This record gives sequence, structure tokens and C-alpha cells, in this order.
Amino acid sequence: MVRVLGIDHLAIRVSNLKRSKEFYGRLLGFMGFELEWEFGQTLGWDNGRTMYWITDADRKGKQHKHRTGDVGFHHYAFEVSRPGDVDKVHALLIEMGATIIDAPADYPDYGEGYRAVYFLDPDGLKLEVMYFLEKRKRLRGKR
Repeated sequence: MVRVLGIDHLAIRVSNLKRSKEFYGRLLGFMGFELEWEFGQTLGWDNGRTMYWITDADRKGKQHKHRTGDVGFHHYAFEVSRPGDVDKVHALLIEMGATIIDAPADYPDYGEGYRAVYFLDPDGLKLEVMYFLEKRKRLRGKR
């Protein structure tokens, strides 16, 4: 059996590299990521555990905006270590003028202590910042 340790990286294509670099630079920097790689039309942030890459879409790709509901990417969730961190990221997103889909809320149907904010990146890709107490408890119990 192969054991997956986690998601190493996510790579997305963007329609405007400069705009997305500003958005992700502020967001990811606030969450402890550092811009580690920058070459050509590709940027990569790293937090020591996960990498998040953006690269410029090609000309044909830029003709088709992302549409929620299409086959493919639905959303990406960043897990934070404290429920209050969800609210801190939300405050940053408001300051940045990001589109908020769902303001910070508790989601008891997802499990004990699930708190999240959902928002869009500049290309309309759905992102989530979440905390999940039940998961934290399970991980502590396995140690």
C-alpha cells in the first residue's frame, strides 16, 4: 500500500499574471507562504509543506473564463490552526476587495467545529479557508 502524506502542490492557470500575483502574494503571505519560485510566467509560493503555483494561461485559455459548475476544479481549501484565523483571513479579504461567497460561519453538518469562509480569486476560482476541530481531535488521537 502507498501512503499519501498530503497534497504537495496545486498549480492553476490565471488570466492576468500581474493581478493574480498581487492577490495571491497578499493572501498567501498573510497565511505564512513565501514566494519561492519566479521564472517566466510561473510563480510558486511555499509554506514548507504545500506549494501553490500560478502560471499565465495561454491565449486560447484566456478566451474562456472559469465557470463554476464546469467539469474540473471546484474549490481548494486552506486549513488553518485556529477558528479565529478564518475571521482574520476574512478581514484581509474584505480589505483586498475580494469577492466573498460565504462570510465566516460554522458548518456543524460538516462535523464538529467546522468553520470556514468561501471566496473567489481574481479569475473566479473558488477558495476556502477552514478550521476543523473534529479533524484536529482525530489526528491527536492517532499520535
